[in-house]
Amino acid sequence: MPGRRRGVGWSVVPRQPFPTPQLLVIAGATFVCVSSEFLPTGILPDIAAGVGVTEAQAGLLISVFAFTVALTTIPLTRLTHRFPRKWLMVATLGGFAVTNVICAIAPDYWTLFAGRVLGGLAHGVFWAVTAPYAARLVKPSQVVRAASITTAGATLAFILGIPMGAAIGHAVGWRLSFVVMAGLIVLFALLVVLFLPPVEHRVTLRTGEIALPARRDPTLRIVIVICAIVALAALGQNTMSTYIVPWLIAVPAIDPGQVASILLLGGIGGAVSLLIAALVGDRDPHGVLLVTLIGLAGGGVALGLLGAAGWPAIAAYVLWSIAFGVVPPLTQGLMMRDASARLRDFAAAALTTSFNAAIGGGALIGSFVVAGLGLAWLPWFLVGFAVLAALVLLVEMLLPRGRERVG
Repeated sequence: MPGRRRGVGWSVVPRQPFPTPQLLVIAGATFVCVSSEFLPTGILPDIAAGVGVTEAQAGLLISVFAFTVALTTIPLTRLTHRFPRKWLMVATLGGFAVTNVICAIAPDYWTLFAGRVLGGLAHGVFWAVTAPYAARLVKPSQVVRAASITTAGATLAFILGIPMGAAIGHAVGWRLSFVVMAGLIVLFALLVVLFLPPVEHRVTLRTGEIALPARRDPTLRIVIVICAIVALAALGQNTMSTYIVPWLIAVPAIDPGQVASILLLGGIGGAVSLLIAALVGDRDPHGVLLVTLIGLAGGGVALGLLGAAGWPAIAAYVLWSIAFGVVPPLTQGLMMRDASARLRDFAAAALTTSFNAAIGGGALIGSFVVAGLGLAWLPWFLVGFAVLAALVLLVEMLLPRGRERVG
């Protein structure tokens, strides 16, 4: 993972203002898509009662979405590589809108299940398109800043989108939550059509240049290393975060009525982390990422040691939220900056696959930890995975870096 080079395969970007409005459109599209992905979490009991299943079965609607993304993103990205990026983004948003309508009118559990699978198919392609899209709108030195803006949509989804869906579901029924989400997705699809410029994603070979297969691309190692870091950090994160509500109630003994406010503090911490990434991420992304991973491990240690201490545990929770919130924009920015032009879409797909596999894997590991060791042990698994991620990054930073061929 080269540290200070200018990027591989970047075309010359003419001088122009930083494209904040266009990046905000991508952030808005990200907001509605992530809100759609996790919408069932806030209305799980309502869905279970509505289609006549247990809450555990309703929870599978979230798991199947994540595993569908993990299994299909790379092959679907390869199949759709020849299509224009702008219209592929519009198509994935249209697919999201349709799947939400299917969920809204689903007569039974299995129709709802099928709708979530279709949503997972669209979601993986959406992420494989949006990350490189943002990178193609800016100079290499601005990639982390651009990623911080676009990934803000995902953070805002956890702060506002999911609670909004839950509030609608509790007030007028869970089906209307899916209808409202479908409408918002259509709105942002229209904004993409109106305001996003088309970008060229195909690589034109220079005279006499021979196209390398992906396995021989010199930046493939970068892709693998960043995916490993994301997978390890997200495994630790999701092992802990999947069970954060029962942990808060059982370990620091937080009153259940205060849990929503504490989760909001964590969401605000995630927003602060995006500001940190935007301000310092482009200066030394590798160094900032290493400090962040060490901070993530430190937050886990604080949660483990202060878990029973009440409000000090809440402070540790907020610090943990800030630390992990820096990881997605930094790793996405590094991937888009350092991967060659021919690998960029594949790299985004691999990153999405790693993250979603870690969502499902972390929840599974957490279930074994809770059943076998108890909730109080969860922070120490966060620490272990964060330390492993930091070690992978440190080894990569210390390895000698040769010249990599551009293209």
